[in-house]
Amino acid sequence: MNDKNVTLPNNKQPAIRVAAYPKELNPGGCIFGGWIMSQVDVAGAITAYERAKGLTATVGVKSFEFHEPVFVGDVISCYADIIRTGRTSITVKVEVYAERNPINKKIVKVTEAELTYVALDENRRPRKLPNIDD
Repeated sequence: MNDKNVTLPNNKQPAIRVAAYPKELNPGGCIFGGWIMSQVDVAGAITAYERAKGLTATVGVKSFEFHEPVFVGDVISCYADIIRTGRTSITVKVEVYAERNPINKKIVKVTEAELTYVALDENRRPRKLPNIDD
């Protein structure tokens, strides 16, 4: 594990911020990885939805790395960036930072992932992404 304190990305707003609660604990006393994966998917989906200007669906996870545990009371911030687009697809990189100990704040990068979403039409079939200018 890395005890190095890092900083949040400058000049960026997180796609989501959420606090970790006891109901999300795994038997080892840390926040369940599946809960973090869910938050990452939400952050990526918001970013994909904005780019697609409409409904999207998660179609793949290229990578998912857990660097540090998340604990009860941590506030996680998920930063999402589009790293690639195709005709119908959007690939998003999500980085997750945990802010812990509000009295002596420490920020650690806990997770990073790369997910792919596809833009959907009204029949939930893939559709072409709109131009960025539209």
